[in-house]
Parts: sequence; structure tokens; C-alpha cells
Amino acid sequence: MATFLYRLGRLAFRRRWYVALIWVALLALAGTGAATASKATNNSFSIPGTEAQHAFDLLEQRFPGKTADGASARVVFKAPDGQKITDPANKAAVEKTVAELAGPQVASVADPFLGKAVSKDGTTAYASVAYKVKSNELTDASRDTLKDAAQHGRDAGLTVETGGSALQSMPEAGSEIIGIIVSAVVLLITFGSLVAAGLPLLTAIIGVGIGVSTITALASLLDLSGNTSTLAMMIGLAVGIDYALFIVSRYRAELAEGREREEAAGRAVGTAGSAVVFAGLTVVIALAGLAVVNIPMLTKMGLAAAGTVAIAVLIALTLIPALLGFAGSKVLARKDRKSAAAGGGSGASDEEKANLGTRWARFVLRRPVLVLLAGVIGLGAVAVPAASLQLGLPDDGSQPRSTTQRQAYDLLSEGFGPGFNGPLMLVVDAADSKDPKAAADHVAGVVKGLDDVAAVSPVTPASFNKAGNTATLTVVPKSKPTSTETEDLVHAIRDHGASITEQTGAKVLVTGSTAMNIDVSQKLNDALLPYLALVVGLAFLLLMVVFRSVLVPLKAALGFLLSVVAALGAVVAVFQWGWLGGLFQVEETGPIMSMMPIFMVGVVFGLAMDYEVFLVTRMREAYVHGERPGQAIVTGFRHGARVVTAAAVIMISVFAGFIGSSESMIKMIGFGLAIAVFFDAFVVRMAIVPAVLALLGRAAWWLPSWLARLLPNVDVEGEGLRKELAAEPAGAAAAGERVPSGV
Repeated sequence: MATFLYRLGRLAFRRRWYVALIWVALLALAGTGAATASKATNNSFSIPGTEAQHAFDLLEQRFPGKTADGASARVVFKAPDGQKITDPANKAAVEKTVAELAGPQVASVADPFLGKAVSKDGTTAYASVAYKVKSNELTDASRDTLKDAAQHGRDAGLTVETGGSALQSMPEAGSEIIGIIVSAVVLLITFGSLVAAGLPLLTAIIGVGIGVSTITALASLLDLSGNTSTLAMMIGLAVGIDYALFIVSRYRAELAEGREREEAAGRAVGTAGSAVVFAGLTVVIALAGLAVVNIPMLTKMGLAAAGTVAIAVLIALTLIPALLGFAGSKVLARKDRKSAAAGGGSGASDEEKANLGTRWARFVLRRPVLVLLAGVIGLGAVAVPAASLQLGLPDDGSQPRSTTQRQAYDLLSEGFGPGFNGPLMLVVDAADSKDPKAAADHVAGVVKGLDDVAAVSPVTPASFNKAGNTATLTVVPKSKPTSTETEDLVHAIRDHGASITEQTGAKVLVTGSTAMNIDVSQKLNDALLPYLALVVGLAFLLLMVVFRSVLVPLKAALGFLLSVVAALGAVVAVFQWGWLGGLFQVEETGPIMSMMPIFMVGVVFGLAMDYEVFLVTRMREAYVHGERPGQAIVTGFRHGARVVTAAAVIMISVFAGFIGSSESMIKMIGFGLAIAVFFDAFVVRMAIVPAVLALLGRAAWWLPSWLARLLPNVDVEGEGLRKELAAEPAGAAAAGERVPSGV
């Protein structure tokens, strides 16, 4: 592989104009497609194989149009203190506000006084608004109508707040700007050259531009959610900058050894590029493996992000060497260019830069047990809160208290009870029942007798479909939607399903957003171990091929598990317990998003293996070239520690930039990934890994002879490439351009 990538790098360097034009053309093509495509229309998700989804599908068959997934809004009114909402003046103000809610995209508006949507104490009422289109298809005029009507109600003296999907905003752009700015500063400090610092940023932006534009162009065709491009942007920026950083750094190192520019580009792509390929493969495997969960939205998000990572790898292997051809000597720091002009080299400068990494590696070699215990115990302590992990999906109750959505949620809880914000829908399939009405009455009676039930809607002719064989009932729990009591109620209703069928011949299914959330959490929990086994197993095999070792991949996998559990512990401490919540703008604590554990396993594993590959391949390269195991660790850190540190800081800054998002899901993902990369890069890879390698010695690189014959030799460390170049006649490989000595 190293030989192939070496030739690819030299070809891209020589044909730099063609390579650059191809990537610019692809960016323009993707951008045009995104600009002319219709918006993404799917912001919901299905969960095949669950009872809630089965009930939802049955509703679509038996009640055509009842499950229309257009946007909805709930306008909540509360009378001034000491007054009733039914008082003539207040009632008139409510009716006037409701009349103003009508618009071209509005399908219906339910009057609270006609629909009996008034609380028992008479102080609170709500109007339900149904739209013909989904939330992301609402026009600004429709949203303004909703906001203006609410304001007019406030002007009349009422408390008016609005909730529902109509107020959902798409993930805001600009969160990633913070990460890009920090990345630029880190790159400038690392390279000491504006040109060298700009190359990774430029190529990462081009890669993300192509990836996100392609996702946007295909969003309507593939039914992608609005968050799909956010994940792709987050991952694409991080890995795009990192992959380019490693190749540019290796190119500068090759120049410092006196290589000609084309030769240096070829060797950089042949060595660091090999690590990029395998690091990218681990990320792609982890992201594509999310399909195992069998939640379509999660699968599409994973595949879209994996595609963006693949683009980042291709750009690093082709566009980076092409741009290095344009950059000339400006890719070097000013003092290195002056040193070259004076006839010296930049090797001393690079050695000086690596002194901190060298000193740290030697410290670890002297005290490996101490470093290992400190790292493991420290991460273990941070992981403790993960034992209290509670899963759920965010709703308006998780919004900041300052938002109108949260205030509407609280008003409904106060006026109608905590469970009103998360009612359960029972679907009574009485197709095989002799008396569907009696069957529905029996179901209602059984459910009323269960704990934590506040109310069950009465069985009326309106409860049935036209065929009269299916009924829907609404159950309002006493507890809030995310409580364990509500979850227990869902399970209790389902536990009675068999006896209900035996007595009436009817089947009862539980659905609704609350039941969907419960089923999602269960499905994700059930899929976690198989997914973990698949991803870690495939990556273990891949790393065994890369390092030609059994213990190094095993150590890499165990280190990852430690870092991801510690990261989950940090997420629980901040978002569930509220520790340091003010620092991270977490105004409301609650259950952790159901997708977070499996999502972190997938994404963090791929990213963690990046640092494993980049750092340990340098050690493997030194060991293969004859250095002792301990010295190989020092060499790996001398060449790789500074660059890996810069790459980790960049990735952390990119993810941390999303903590400022108003979307709780994006905020949690950004924090979780940032802290996970911090733990993995600085504790596991920079401390635990060298400590373990120091204790293992030569055994770290042990591979059974029979397994060595079975595994392909991909030559990531470039040993085959070195032999091939050494066998060539002197100067045969020197067709490239030298760094001008007078610059």
C-alpha cells in the first residue's frame, strides 16, 4: 500500500492543476445540487420491530390521514391571578387569538372552549393547531402568524406560551466557526507558517462542503433528517483537519531530511497516508456499523458521516500533495526557510520541537506502572456516574426555562397534570373480536385500574374507524413523560395484552411519542453489545493487519472502552446530575438522549483509533527499522506527540464548538465527543498506551508465525517502500523540485 500511495502522492504533486480543478469542480457540482434541491422533509424516525411502530403502522392502515405528520402547535393560555380563563373578557381574548391563528398552511385550529381543552380549575386552556406541512417546510409567514397571535393574547393581559413541532428550528449554522478559529490558531502554532496552517483548514472545508452539499442535494430523495448534515459536518471537519495535518507534518519532516519536494510529497503520502487510510477505515466502519441498530434515521446519519470521512481521506491523499506543489517553500516556517537559505536544514528545529514529547516518553518508560495506575484509576473515577445513566429522548420539558416551549410545557403540567404532556395512545385492534365496542370498553376498564393512570378517554363512536374494527383511546399518566413511573405504566399495559386478547379476542397496542421514546431506549440498549462486538471485532482485525501484532490491537480496544465509559460518566454528571451545568449552558437536567451511548461508541471508537494508528505506527516504524522497544516508543513520541496533541486539540475544539447549540441533542453530542477525545488522546493514547508498551517490551509486537502468514502485509510503516527506493539507481527517484536554497 505504501508504494501505491507513494506513487499517487507524486502523481498528484506533478499534476497539481488537474487535481485541484477536479476537486473544485466536484465542490461546484455538489453546491449546485444543494442549491437547487428541495429541503429535507424527515425530522422524525421510525423504529422497526417495536410495538409502538407496529401500532403506528396499523393506524396508518385503519385510520387514513389520522397519523399525518404535519407540524403542530399548542398555544397555551392562562388567566391573570384570581381570574378564570372562562371570564367573558378573557374568553373573548382567547377566541380572538385563536381566530388569528388561521393561515394558508394551517389545516385546522381547535377552539379550546368547544374542544373542552380547559383545566378543571378554569385558569388554563390550550388551542391545538395542525399544519398541512412539516415543521421545516413552514414559511416564515406561518411562524410569524403564530408568534404574532400569541403576542396579541399577551397584550390583552393573558399569559400565552407556545409549544409543539412548529417551533422546532433547524440546527443553526455557525457553531463550527469557533472550532475552525481555534484550529487555525493551533495549526499556526504547530507549523509556524500561515500557508502550512491554512492547507488543512482549506482542504477540510472543501471536503465538508462537498459532503454536506451532497447530503443536502440528496436529502429529499433519500428522506434524510435535518440533523444528518450536522453530524457529517462535525465529524468531517474534525477528521479532515487531522488527516491533512498528519500528511503536511510528514512532508515537512521529509523536507528537513533533504528530500526534493516531489519525493517528499510521495513519501509523506506513502507513510502518513497509509495511516490516514486505515484510520479513516476505522471511522467508516464505526459509522456504517450504526446500521446494526436498525433505526433508519441513525443508519442514514452514520452512512452520510461515513461518506464525508471517505471524502476527507481522498482529499488528504490527493489534494494535499497537489496544494503542497503550489505552496513551494512557504510550507516551511520562516526560520526553517532562513536555515535552508544559509545552507543548513530544519532537522534541529524539528528535534527541538519534539523535546517535550521525548521527555514525556522517557518519564513514562521510567515509571510505567505509576502512569498506568494513575490513568486507569483517574478514568475509572470519572466513569462512576455512568452507573446512574438514565435514557430518554428530549421534549419541550428539556428546553431552557426561558423558552416559550418550556413555559407552555410547564403551564400544561400545572393546569392538566404532569402526564398531559406525554399521553399514551392505545390502539385496540378488534378485527377478530365479536364485539369491538365491548372489547374497547374492557380495555378502558383494565387500564383505568392500573397505577399511575390519571384519565382514560371514553369509548365513543368517534373512537372507531369507519370499518368499526379498530379503536383508539388516550391514556394520560399521572407522572411526567420521562419518569420511570410512566415507563412502568407502558409495560403494565403491555403485560395485560395477552389476557385482554384471551378474554375479548382484541389486541391492544401502546404507541404515541412517549411509548416511542421508551421503545427506542430499549432497542438501543439491546443493540449496544452486538454493535460493540461488530465494530470492535472488525477494527481489531484491521489493526492487527496494520500493526502485525495481537496485543497492540487488544490494548487499543480496551483503552477505547475505558475512555468511552469515562466520557459517558462525564455526560451523566453534566447533563443528568447538573454538575458544572452553568459552565456548559445546561439549564435543564434530565435523562441522557437514548442514542448517546451507542452513538458515542461508534463515533468515538473511530476517532480514538485515529490517534492509535498515527502514534503507534511511528513506533512500529522505528521498531521495524531496528530500534529497541523502549527507544521506539521515544522515537514515536519525538515525531508524533506534538502533531497528535495538535490534532486532538483541533478535534476537541471542533466538537466543543457545538456545545453552544440551542438544540439539546447537538449540545450533548458536542460535549460527549469533545470530552471523549480529550480522555482518549491525552490519557489513554499519550499515557496508558506508552506505559503498557513499556511493560510489554518486545512482546507488544508478537504475532504467531501461522497468523503472520495468513495476514496480508500492507506495509503501513513503509519498509517495503524504503527497500524499493534503496534498490533504485541513485537519482532515479529524483524527478521532483527542490526547495529553492535562496528562499
